[in-house]
Amino acid sequence: MTISQTTSRSATMLRTPAQVRSARMRAIKNFISAMLFLSPSLIIFVLFVFIPLLKTVQLSLYLTNPIGEMKAFVGLENYQRILEEPNLFNSLRVSFTFALYVVPATIVLALFLAVISNVRLRGVSIFRVIFSSTLAISGVSISLVFLFLFNPVNGVFNYLLDLVNLPRVQWLVSDATALISVSMVTVWLSLGFCTILMLAALQGISQELYESATIDGAGFWQSFRHITLPLVSPTIFFLIVVQTLNALQAFAQINILTSGGPNQSTEALVYLIYRSFYFNNQYGIAGAMSVVLFLLMFVLTLIQFGVLERKVFYS
Repeated sequence: MTISQTTSRSATMLRTPAQVRSARMRAIKNFISAMLFLSPSLIIFVLFVFIPLLKTVQLSLYLTNPIGEMKAFVGLENYQRILEEPNLFNSLRVSFTFALYVVPATIVLALFLAVISNVRLRGVSIFRVIFSSTLAISGVSISLVFLFLFNPVNGVFNYLLDLVNLPRVQWLVSDATALISVSMVTVWLSLGFCTILMLAALQGISQELYESATIDGAGFWQSFRHITLPLVSPTIFFLIVVQTLNALQAFAQINILTSGGPNQSTEALVYLIYRSFYFNNQYGIAGAMSVVLFLLMFVLTLIQFGVLERKVFYS
C-alpha cells in the first residue's frame, strides 16, 4: 500500500459521522446538478432515439392491420419473411456499393481541399467559405438543383459534354449511371463537413515538424506521407466511420433524384424500408428490415474499430 493510499484511508477513518453524511449529500447534489444540465439532451435522446428503436423492435415481432396496429405476436416470422423478400439482397448490394462510391471519394477530396486551404495565401479565407457553404444547404434543396443539372435534354452537365464533343450521358435514367450520379450529389453534400474537420486536424500539426523535415531534406510528398497522414489519421478514421453510417442511411437524395429507380438500381435498404412501410403497408416487415439495418451498421462499426483503428496514430 502506498503512502498516499494510507493517508487517504486514515483521513477517511478520522471523519466524523456528520462529515461522512455531509460528503454524501454533496455527492448527491453534484449528481443531481449534472443530471439537470444533461436532462435536455437526455430527454431528446430518449424521445427520438431510444423509444423509436424499442418501438421498431416491438413492431418487427408483430403482425399488423392496414393502419399499423399490432394485432398478433409472431416472433421472428417477419425476419424469416424478409429473407424471402426478392428485393432485399439487391437493396443490400446497392447500399454497400453506394457507400463504397461515397466514402473514399469524400475522404480523399476533403483531404485535398483541406491541404489547399491550409496554405497561407491571400484570399484563402474566401475559398474556405465557399467549400464550407455546403453545410448551410439541405439535402432536399441541393438534390432539386442537381435534378435540373442532370436533365438529359436541357441539363448543364450534358451541355458541357456537348461543348467538348463527348457523348451525352443519361445520368439518372440509366441503370449504369444512376447510382454514380446520386453518389456525386452525396459527396457534394458531405464535402464541407469533412473538409472543415480535416482542416482543423491539419492546423493542429506543429509547423516545427515540417521545418525539421525540410532541414533533413524531406520533400512535400515525404512530409505528407510521414507527418501529415499519421497525424490526421484519427480524423480520417472518425470520418470513415461517420460517413459510412451516413451513406447507409441516405434517403433524401435517392427519393428526389431517382425514387429508387431505374429498375431498382438505386433502391438502397433505407428506401426499401420506406416503400414497404408507406406504400405497401407492411409495417412488421419494415420494422424487421430496420432492425437488420441497425445490426448491420453496428457490426460494420465494430469491424471498422477492430481493423482500421489499428492503423490510427494517436500522438
